[in-house]
Amino acid sequence: VQLQASGGGFVQAAGSLRLSCTASGIMFSVAAMSWYRQAPGKQRELVALITSSGSTNYADSVKGRSTISLDSAKNTAYLQMNSLNPEDTAVYYCNTRNTRGTIYWGRGTQVTVSS
Repeated sequence: VQLQASGGGFVQAAGSLRLSCTASGIMFSVAAMSWYRQAPGKQRELVALITSSGSTNYADSVKGRSTISLDSAKNTAYLQMNSLNPEDTAVYYCNTRNTRGTIYWGRGTQVTVSS
């Protein structure tokens, strides 16, 4: 199983980024895909989650300015983040959970927001 994340980079405050994560080689169907992030010296935290039925959940810190979406045919999740601020600087990780409950993690993608 491979999760390929992309879309990270350097952006100025108030800017936007769109992260994508594609799962390949996964056994069984994707039940949910999520984005987590980890800032230096902090624990990894959930940013957003979407299930195969379209239910979503967001961290309070990104609610209202981020949108997660899922293209089930492509096993690809997207995270559109707007109004970015320096507190959003972190390594962003995607994961996927299949219908058997197995969770897979991808390598992170760095997001850096300058003030």
